[in-house]
Amino acid sequence: MRDLKEIRKTIDEIDSQLIELFKKRMDCAKEVGIYKQANNIPVLNQDRENQILDDIEEKGGEYGAHSRLLYSNIMELSRALQHNIVGSGKELKGIISCAESELPSENINVAYQGIKGANGHEATLNIFPKGIAKNYKSFSDVFNAVDSGEANFGVLPVENSSAGSVSAVYDLILQHRFYIVGALDLPIDYCLAGLKQSEFSDIETVWTHPQSLSQCAQYIADHEFNSVPCSNTAVAARDVAKEKRLNVAAICSYKACEEYGLKVLDNHLQDNNSNMTRFIVISKKLYIPKDANKISLCFSLPHVTGSLYSLLCRFNSLGLNLTKIESRPIQGSKFEYLFYLDFSGNVYSENVIELLCQLSAEMPGFSFLGNYNEI
Repeated sequence: MRDLKEIRKTIDEIDSQLIELFKKRMDCAKEVGIYKQANNIPVLNQDRENQILDDIEEKGGEYGAHSRLLYSNIMELSRALQHNIVGSGKELKGIISCAESELPSENINVAYQGIKGANGHEATLNIFPKGIAKNYKSFSDVFNAVDSGEANFGVLPVENSSAGSVSAVYDLILQHRFYIVGALDLPIDYCLAGLKQSEFSDIETVWTHPQSLSQCAQYIADHEFNSVPCSNTAVAARDVAKEKRLNVAAICSYKACEEYGLKVLDNHLQDNNSNMTRFIVISKKLYIPKDANKISLCFSLPHVTGSLYSLLCRFNSLGLNLTKIESRPIQGSKFEYLFYLDFSGNVYSENVIELLCQLSAEMPGFSFLGNYNEI
């Protein structure tokens, strides 16, 4: 058995040869890019890549799978270089160049789901304190209001730190492909709200939104309450006030409790003391602040082994931090998915815009959804 020092010396010698060969290969990839640009040939040739990878895996013997992975990454890097040469993503660059940098703050209508006192209402007032908050019954109604021009913006919940993603909103995002132009992380603190005449010992049933039921699941179980889902936490508070049943309470915000004349019977019901809900702002018009720090995309992936891994490697190679990836089934298809992805970045960074242009040229169903600040 060789000494570790001797083995490492051999590895260093091999690495020196590999890096020189890699540089030569990338020089060839650059020449290919120049040729493709001159002859208007697409960068991606999936059939050729698959043939090469199959051949590499066979030649790799016991390291066949590892060899395939190595060459997949090399091809990703080669394609990235060629995309830059041929100028992929011209349409995307044009869209971004036309974006305004500041959201209007006055004389605007902002749609939210629920009624006054709902978390969506509070988020709307936080983001647009001078805007006109307009309530709608459903998430779909909010999108339709923005689509028709009835509202300039829409404010919607997409994720809770305890209950996870709001799938219905992600489905609508992928359906409409509106721009995301802002986001807010709103602390969520629930109270148990009952009639003025009620006492805590009277309560047998709680009404609230399904997400809130999930966020307060342990509390509900500990007190053996029956639970009834409502369309919104503020709607639950309003209906408790309207129904006037001593044994029913709402799990809602303190503002909703006050708004509908209820009494706080218990405090801080959420199972997670750091309970937060992330809200986004949707718009048909693109706004990108110069200091924007989060980017959202959606796309589908080609049916090729390792395609998701290869995509994630691109972000990793540039040191970009993925903060969210969500998959949603494509309606009418068999086990095909659309992906929603958030990552930290700014489109005015050269590496970032080059990556987006590459993805726009390769990813089926690609949409740039926005670059915005999260407050």
